[in-house]
Formats: sequence, C-alpha cells, structure tokens
Amino acid sequence: MDHPLDRPFWSALTSRQAHLAEGDARAWRFPADIAAFAAAADASARSTEALAALAAPGGVISMVEAEPMPLPEGLDIELEATLGQMVAERPIEDAAHDLDVLALGDDDAPEMFALATLTRPGPFYARTHRLGRFIGVREEGRLIAMAGERLAVPGMREVSGVCTHPDHRGRGLAQVLTRLVTRRIQAEGDVPFLHVFAEHEATIRLYELLGFRMRRTLGYTVLRRG
Repeated sequence: MDHPLDRPFWSALTSRQAHLAEGDARAWRFPADIAAFAAAADASARSTEALAALAAPGGVISMVEAEPMPLPEGLDIELEATLGQMVAERPIEDAAHDLDVLALGDDDAPEMFALATLTRPGPFYARTHRLGRFIGVREEGRLIAMAGERLAVPGMREVSGVCTHPDHRGRGLAQVLTRLVTRRIQAEGDVPFLHVFAEHEATIRLYELLGFRMRRTLGYTVLRRG
C-alpha cells in the first residue's frame, strides 16, 4: 500500500477509527449497525479466513480496495462496482447562503437513516452518523438535507452521506452542505476526500466544480454469507 487511501477502510480501522474496530490484526470491520465495511490485513489465507468470519450468517461485509483481494470462502458476491476516489487539496470556496444549518446527532438518527434510505447516497445504517460529524437543514421541522463525515485516516477525512429529499432538490442544498463540511475539514488541517460511483458522471462533475479532483479508482465489493 503506497498511500492510506489505496486501502481506505484498513487505514481507518487501524488508525483514527481503531476504537470502533471489531476483529483482530488479521481483519477488522466496523460494527454492523455503523457500517458493513471491512478489510483484511493482506491477501493471505489466514487473513482471508478472518475476514470471512466477520460476516454474520445472512450478513454482509463490504470492501474497497485498489487491488483485487481473494474471495473469502463461504461468502458470495452480491455487488461489484468501481468507485472514483476524489480529493480536495486546494481550499474550497465559501458558498453564500441563508440556510439555518444545524448540527445533527443521536436525537436525529432516525430521520437521518430515513432520509439516507430514501435517497441512497451510499451505505447508511442506524448508527452511521457516529463515524463523524453531520450537519443538516430542516424545514417545518422535517430534515430535508444533510452531509457529514465517514472515514478518518491520518491527515485526511472523508465527506459522505450527502443527500437531499427529492421534494427539495434543485435548490443547491447539497452543494452548500458539502462546502461547509469540506471547509471545516480543511480548517482543521485535514485533506477532504470522498467516493463516488465511477459511472455517475454528473456527480463527478459537480464535485469537480466544488474543487475536488479525481485521485484514482478502486474496486467496491459487497459480500454476503449465505
């Protein structure tokens, strides 16, 4: 591994988010109600077996890797895709807005989960919000948009969970929230990064306009224990 983002989940689970890791030195994962992401130490049979053991019966684990990893015995491929990994190394410009942006937390978790389930910005579980800090916008008491953080590796933090309720799209809410999250990460001395499905060209162009650049592509694999 030449860069911590070549194996982003291994990097996170063995550094800044090691307090959330379940497993051992052969393979780690996040708690199932936080994220399905997992990573093995290497491609050895010993590590691959440990990775497979992290998936409960009927449960899933997901891997994001720069290089292909062996398929753990007893797990079936449910999804394979290519992700684009983007970084914002230059300062992101501020966005003028008049939104009442709120910090989101445990009390907001059910609504955050419901919004993410509806809009599908990426894998989001009951406690995914515990991975980082989230902000959002409410109208008439209803959560209509949010954005936050997911992975934290040395010197870098991921922007994730960006979504807007379908009834409120076209107002630039996601762009404003993404800028706010990104600028906060940069102000604290970290480099922001994010992942996007490689075929989502419009989304990639939007992030490029915000100031992100494509770093590389990675393989995304979801595995389920039968």
